[in-house]
Formats: sequence, structure tokens, C-alpha cells
Amino acid sequence: MPERYIGVLGATSLVGHALLPLLIEQNVKLFAFSRRPQVNVTKSNLNANINWHQTAQIINDASPQQEITDWICLAPIWVLADYFDWLKSLGAKRIVALSSTSRFTKMDSANPSETAIVQKLVTGEEKLIQWAIEHEVEWLVLRPTLIYGGGKDKNITVIARFIRRYRFFPLFGQGVGLRQPIHVDDVATACYQALNQRSVSNQAYNISGGEELTYREMVKRVFTTLGKKPRIVTLPLPILKIGLAIMKLIPRYRRLTSAMITRMNQDMVFAHEAASRDFGFAPRPFKLNENDLPSR
Repeated sequence: MPERYIGVLGATSLVGHALLPLLIEQNVKLFAFSRRPQVNVTKSNLNANINWHQTAQIINDASPQQEITDWICLAPIWVLADYFDWLKSLGAKRIVALSSTSRFTKMDSANPSETAIVQKLVTGEEKLIQWAIEHEVEWLVLRPTLIYGGGKDKNITVIARFIRRYRFFPLFGQGVGLRQPIHVDDVATACYQALNQRSVSNQAYNISGGEELTYREMVKRVFTTLGKKPRIVTLPLPILKIGLAIMKLIPRYRRLTSAMITRMNQDMVFAHEAASRDFGFAPRPFKLNENDLPSR
């Protein structure tokens, strides 16, 4: 059987940390690209099996010489267009790219920075599809919900750090908005499954966690995993501006916005049956362990 080559853009991202060991276990020849330098992979002796490149090397034409037909893009989807010509020159035939369900949940946000991200996601998907059609490249877009795991995400770890430091967690309103957190390992698995399912192409899929739960319950489970009794302070929505002003005095939360807070009471769930049917996506329920939380 000829050796299989797979390229990964955004290899040092959160999902990249989970994906690289998975790909190496499948006995593929892996080329990893990132803006940041090479990082240690969690399992021993795997780095020797990875050809690392910084994306700056692409600009300087220091790129692999052999054909790489299969690609997974974990970098922000809106930067992918910068590499279209380069990908085509390496013989790209199939690309799985990560986007986000934020393109739907933040569409009507009152925060300009969030609506700007939505536009970048939408435009990034549209550019990929247009380019892929023009160059006869198979494409798949995966849109995960709230990603957690590895102790390095920007969702659950933020909650955990607040609880560790202040021993309580504030909720504006009852925190009844439904969530479907998806583990980073399940996102990585979905990328590999989608890449390998050759009967599926030119589709976009929402991928979500295996359990729906309220924001309040999600916070309670973080308390439990930390070995602490849940102490949730419920604040009425009318004092949102005052509470937000106080929280922004804490450096770590200075970028907190009213839109982020009000979403605690908004449903942000997405069906993933299409992904399960088409390439076997089977996410786990939201069961945290110590490895899913930051060490400090």
C-alpha cells in the first residue's frame, strides 16, 4: 500500500494537540504547519514521525516537495484563502476545515467584535467552497459547538479558574440556556472520520456534544470536578451593567461583554445526526475529569 500523506494547518492549536497523535496512530505520513514553532506532542516518540513547518516557511517557498492530497485545516477558516495557491501546488484533492456554530449563535450580537467574527466565518466558508468548486477539490466544513478539554480551552477553563480563585460563580439570570459542550478529542476524531469517509464530500456539518444541559448545570459540574460544593450566585439581569463593570475590573475578564453574559440564558444547541449518519460521529456526554481542567 502506498504511503499516505496528510497535511494539517493550525497544528499547534487546541484541536491540533488532540489530532496529531490520532493521525500518527493511523500510520500516516504527517506534515504539520503552524504559525508557532513545533510543540511537544503528548505521547512519546511521536514528534519524530511529524514533519514540522512554520507557515512563514510557506511564504519563503520552503515547503514539502511531494504531493499532499489530504488536508485538515484547524486554523481560523478565514485565513485558509491565503494558502489556496500553495495547497493546489501540492496537489490538494480533499480538505476538511473547522468553522464554528458561532456563525449562527452570534449573528445578532450587539457586540461589533463578535459580529465581525461571524462575518469572517461566513466569508471563510464561502471562499473555501468557491475555490474548491473551481479547482475540483472536495471540501467538508465542520462547525463545532463549545469546545472543551485538555485544560487549555477558552470556555470551561475560564469557569474553572474563576471558581478556584473566588470559590463561587456568578450567573446573570437563572443560566437556563442549553449547551452541548464538545470534547476536543471528539472534534479531532470527527476531522479524521470526515477526511476518511470518501463517500461524503462538499457538505457542511454541525458537530456538537453528546448531551444537552443548561449553563447552570454545566457550571455545577465544573465545581464537582474541582471537588467543591457548587456556590452559584444568581444576579438579576437588570443589574447586568453594574455587574459587568465590576467583573471587568479583574484583568482576566476585561474583555467580557454583555453579549457573552446574556447568552447564559439563550439556547445554543445544534443537532449532529447528519454527521453521525454520514461519517460515524459519536460524541461523549459532558463528563469532566481533572485532565479537562487547567492545572492552576
